[in-house]
Amino acid sequence: PNRTENQGTFVNRNASDVGGRGVRPLERSIDLALSCFTVVVLVITMVSLGCSMEVSKMKAHILKPKGIGIALLAQFFIMPLTAFSLSKVLQLSPIKAVTVLIAGCCPGGTLSNIFSLALKGDLNLSIVMTTVSSIAGLALMPLLLFIYSRGFPGLEKAVPYTGIIYSLIMTLLPCCVGIAINYYKPNYSPYVKKVGIGILIVSGVIIFALAYVSVGHLLWMIVTPDILTAAALLPAIGFALGYLLSYFSRVSSRCCRTISMETGCQNIQLCTTILKVSFDLEVIGPMFLFPLLYITTQCCEALLLSFQNFMAVCVAMRQHVQEVINYRYGR
Repeated sequence: PNRTENQGTFVNRNASDVGGRGVRPLERSIDLALSCFTVVVLVITMVSLGCSMEVSKMKAHILKPKGIGIALLAQFFIMPLTAFSLSKVLQLSPIKAVTVLIAGCCPGGTLSNIFSLALKGDLNLSIVMTTVSSIAGLALMPLLLFIYSRGFPGLEKAVPYTGIIYSLIMTLLPCCVGIAINYYKPNYSPYVKKVGIGILIVSGVIIFALAYVSVGHLLWMIVTPDILTAAALLPAIGFALGYLLSYFSRVSSRCCRTISMETGCQNIQLCTTILKVSFDLEVIGPMFLFPLLYITTQCCEALLLSFQNFMAVCVAMRQHVQEVINYRYGR
């Protein structure tokens, strides 16, 4: 999609604040390659997600939508509001604020499925919630960005609505293809997922290599206290409030853990694609690498929660074994 004139005006007016400060002009081939590979990663990820879904289990959760409703409320109320609040409290510059807002308004990502499994959550519910939030995001994400961008002078003209809708469509169509493959040709699904993982690894390495060549020399510009704080607090608050919301809604502990992961883990591939297809790299600059920093904090915090859950399970098992021994030997 074409970049709008409003964005150009925004960039010129905020030249001293935007992330593109000091970025070297890029060769068109590198810029085009980055765009292509970010799209490839997003498409392959969503096809693989679709191949993991079973229509019968989707119907079961849709017919009892309490968990899905709580997750949508957490995803599209807690996270955007948290991103907006952090941007205000940390007094982020316009390009930093729009990047954090885009990340906070993104629907749930496949990372939540992995950590839901690690935390012994409901994997099928997690996959359904990821899909439903991606569909809902087609309408809610542009709307939320429209609302929250009003809180920053001049930022409302910089939000790339066309690029966001384009990127969201690129998430839904491949996901539908994956669901169709799993429904009509289920024996192909394992092969599609294996090939997808290989392509993802190769494409991911290429993306980071090209990004490093393009703006790697400015990486230090996003490793600042305000951006580090935003990247660390956004998922942490999402995990905590997502769990509390589901807990007070009286759903099972498995659902609580699942909704917590779904709330705190955004679709980073979508965020990266939006930033790439909607902004010139000279404009977004090193903030193009913010999703990398964000997914790092997501993984670290989710791994910490997974480790704590693992230790709790070990303690419970030890207590159970000790009780069995005491009962058997009359201690």
